[in-house]
Amino acid sequence: MTDAAEPIRLNKRMADLGLCSRREADAWIEQGWVKVNGAVAPMGLKVGPQDRIEVDPRARGQQAQQVTILLHKPVGYVSGQAEDGHQPAVTLVQLRNHWRGDGSRTRFSPQQLRGLAPAGRLDIDSVGLLVLTQDGRVARQLIGEDSGMEKEYLVRVSYPVNGTERTTDVQSVFPREQLARLRHGLALDGQPLKRARVDWQNPEQLRFILTEGKKRQIRRMCELVGLKVVGLKRIRIGNVVLGQLPLGQWRYLGADERF
Repeated sequence: MTDAAEPIRLNKRMADLGLCSRREADAWIEQGWVKVNGAVAPMGLKVGPQDRIEVDPRARGQQAQQVTILLHKPVGYVSGQAEDGHQPAVTLVQLRNHWRGDGSRTRFSPQQLRGLAPAGRLDIDSVGLLVLTQDGRVARQLIGEDSGMEKEYLVRVSYPVNGTERTTDVQSVFPREQLARLRHGLALDGQPLKRARVDWQNPEQLRFILTEGKKRQIRRMCELVGLKVVGLKRIRIGNVVLGQLPLGQWRYLGADERF
């Protein structure tokens, strides 16, 4: 077993401390913006918990200019790279799609598109809140290995009854024991799923709150208990909600907002 005090690479230590992402740390080290115990740090340096890390204010200034964008993704757009002829959601981040209700004072510039990447997935058939960020700290918080960030979804479902898909008052015909399985007891890809909060929002729609994000997780969970997903919308990530943001439009994460 590895000793907890064993030296680790400086970029990992900086990421673990929440200073930046590993990639960002490498860029800062390359620029000579990071000192360890008063000396400029070389690439590949290993440090221990007792080592003092200092970051040049220029790095902080660069970081402060990074943006995080909240997009109301429509159906038909993929979260990441273009695939099968479908456009990535980032192509919607244009001035004409900027929500007029955005209270942020940040002004849009093409520079903000550089390195802008999705912090999490939302499949092509789903709508709702998608986070795109230039900030490695935000990405780590949302999709890092140790992230337990809550994500909330509204899921419209149907259920087969006597060979016919029931789309109204599904709650009255869906077995309670199957609802219990959605909350805890299912496995995907050979791994048991973490406990989820699943309740009826109305007779046709379930509300899911998850702390993990396997590929098409909710759709696959529903399949395992006989439900078919008719519509899926993500309405919250952590403390940040979709709110009034119109479909296909985006806004900046506010200075006072925290996931």
